[in-house]
Amino acid sequence: MELTADEAALCAAERPAGLILFRRNCETPDQLQGLIGAFRDAVGDADALVLVDQEGGRVARLQPPHWREFPPAALYGRIAQEDFIEAAAALQLATTLQACELRRLGITVNCAPVLDLFYPQGHDIIGDRAFSADPDVVSRLGRVAVDAMISAGVLPVIKHIPGHGRATMDSHLELPRIDADVRSLCETDFVPFKALADAPFAMTAHIVYDAIDPALPATLSSKMIEDVIRGDIGFDGVLLSDDITMKALDGSMAERASRALAAGCDLVLHCSGDFDQARTVLEATEIMNADLADCLSQSLSLIANPAPADLDNASARLSQLIGAWV
Repeated sequence: MELTADEAALCAAERPAGLILFRRNCETPDQLQGLIGAFRDAVGDADALVLVDQEGGRVARLQPPHWREFPPAALYGRIAQEDFIEAAAALQLATTLQACELRRLGITVNCAPVLDLFYPQGHDIIGDRAFSADPDVVSRLGRVAVDAMISAGVLPVIKHIPGHGRATMDSHLELPRIDADVRSLCETDFVPFKALADAPFAMTAHIVYDAIDPALPATLSSKMIEDVIRGDIGFDGVLLSDDITMKALDGSMAERASRALAAGCDLVLHCSGDFDQARTVLEATEIMNADLADCLSQSLSLIANPAPADLDNASARLSQLIGAWV
């Protein structure tokens, strides 16, 4: 719940680019603000990134009673089937409320929205975290979420690029493979990511795409990152790995981190909370270079002046819009 002396010393020595929060770190607003402040003091950077996965639904690190509960992405997709304008309005309000809560705490990056497509045969690790099975609906709702989050002062992370929805395995537990041909992927899974390629951050998928690189998951594949994510999709923002402690990857933590960076990831996420592992990863990787630091600074400039929001009215209106759907 707070930074230990050893953790503070490690942060001061290795200067990680950011801190990602999980439910185990989030007890009360005061406690969380103290933790975030202590981390930034330790690294000596008042703008050091603080990230969280606050999608809504079952992926929400900040829980009641201190923070609002939001519905999963699939709800907005269901509303969109009947009335896209109403779905977009509800999503814009929810994202604004969510981002304002994060901003107040000092959290600057939310690992959302999920742009993976829903596939009935896909593993439930995505499931209702996806807006829809329709690439156009996902693209349009994704745009609403990205723009609303930035406007409210938090940087979004589109994920899991270039698409996790088809996977029939949970990449937390094993390495999924997708055997769809390139044309099918370009016409479906890749579409939302291409539509939102101007997003400031994206997170990779720990998935092998057999038609493109049958040897390596996207996170570790320079072919996937250079040719597909940076090339065909056109994403040119900051590329995060998904959590390198997930069982889809093999090798030591230091090897996983080094391979992800060598493949083209800009930053790697280590999320287990294990101090010795974190130290190993930080010692095995370099402090970010000037180009990446400049890119992060440009991203943060997008959220320097958040738009004012009437949160009470937004909350009341959101309840009206989704009341019949939840």
